Amino acid sequence: MTTTVSKGAQAHKLMVFVLSMSLYGLATLVSELIPSVQVGIVEFSVEFFLFIPLTLAMLFDPLSVALGAATGELVFSEIMLGQFGGIGELEKFLTVAIAIYIAGTLVRDPRNLKAVAAAAIGATALQLAMSAGVDILKVVFAVEEFEAVPGLPESVFFTEGFAFLNDLLFSGILFCLLPTLFLVPRLYGKIEPLLGMKPRTAEDAPEVPSAKLVLGAVACFVVAVLAACLSKAGFSLIEWEAEWAESTGAIFTGLGVAAVIAIVAAFCLHRNATLSRA
Repeated sequence: MTTTVSKGAQAHKLMVFVLSMSLYGLATLVSELIPSVQVGIVEFSVEFFLFIPLTLAMLFDPLSVALGAATGELVFSEIMLGQFGGIGELEKFLTVAIAIYIAGTLVRDPRNLKAVAAAAIGATALQLAMSAGVDILKVVFAVEEFEAVPGLPESVFFTEGFAFLNDLLFSGILFCLLPTLFLVPRLYGKIEPLLGMKPRTAEDAPEVPSAKLVLGAVACFVVAVLAACLSKAGFSLIEWEAEWAESTGAIFTGLGVAAVIAIVAAFCLHRNATLSRA
């Protein structure tokens, strides 16, 4: 009986991983089609639709969702668009996975709007801060030249800090906090039974962030910094870019593939749930 339950749980985690990968991959491709707007020194652009993995992580297994989302961004936003940055891609993979996983573990009860809001904006701020930190350290370690932004003081700390606040206040609120606050309480208790899972409760919620998790996150961040620095220094290992990189055709092909994978994953989860209830 235990073995059967364990296999069922593993199958659900795998399907949640695939669902997260395809949905977030689809979202990153959509963001590629949205143009940015420049108003003076301020640029308004859609950096990410992080509310999708954040919502899933607060309802399902956070680790499966975090790894799925990070993989989806790598596969659909990079490889499917005809480019791969080698070891440098590890930076984005780790920072995204860390932020989403921590957000998912912080929410014990998805009906608690305060906890959902704090986790959503906190995870977004963490991901942006880690990305900014990596960019700053690359300049500090002299593996990348600092490019000053016209109209801003010529300081990498000020430039990265300004970009952090700009992305957090625009993309962070509009495309992370507000949609997550809207979706999580409305999907809670409704989507889980369709996929053959029980809604999260305080008793079976993931373990709260501990000192071990914090140390693991710090270690992963150090690896992300090293990977980014090595990539900029020329040690990217496998790096390539196709002639059709970032073309409109590649984006729409990726959108189609991601959509099909998401539909198949959702169908498999629903079918397994129906069979288990039969």
